[in-house]
Amino acid sequence: MAIKLRLARGGSKKRPFYRIVAADSRMPRDGRFVEKLGTYNPLLPKDSEERVKMDMERVQYWLDQGAQVTDRIARMLEAAGVREKTERNNPKKGTPGKKAQERAEEKAAKAAKAADADAE
Repeated sequence: MAIKLRLARGGSKKRPFYRIVAADSRMPRDGRFVEKLGTYNPLLPKDSEERVKMDMERVQYWLDQGAQVTDRIARMLEAAGVREKTERNNPKKGTPGKKAQERAEEKAAKAAKAADADAE
């Protein structure tokens, strides 16, 4: 059985609240899980201690058993100092989309045309 440490969503519409769980990777996101390991409340401020709560002993147990972690849980564990920080490489993150690039080109062309008209 492939175990993953991941988030299971709770809370009402537009008021998310997550449980940090150890679950079989084949189960649905909010479905059956093996053990609840903590909670994550994204509505609280980032510096709040209540935002992320984890039972670190159980998390370490599951990691020792070979459990995989999702990206979000990996970041939480890095912030807690349990895992070493991994280098992320996303070169396309800051680049605008196709339509935004087209709009920028059109705006630059209009500005160049206006500058040519003023020069004459």
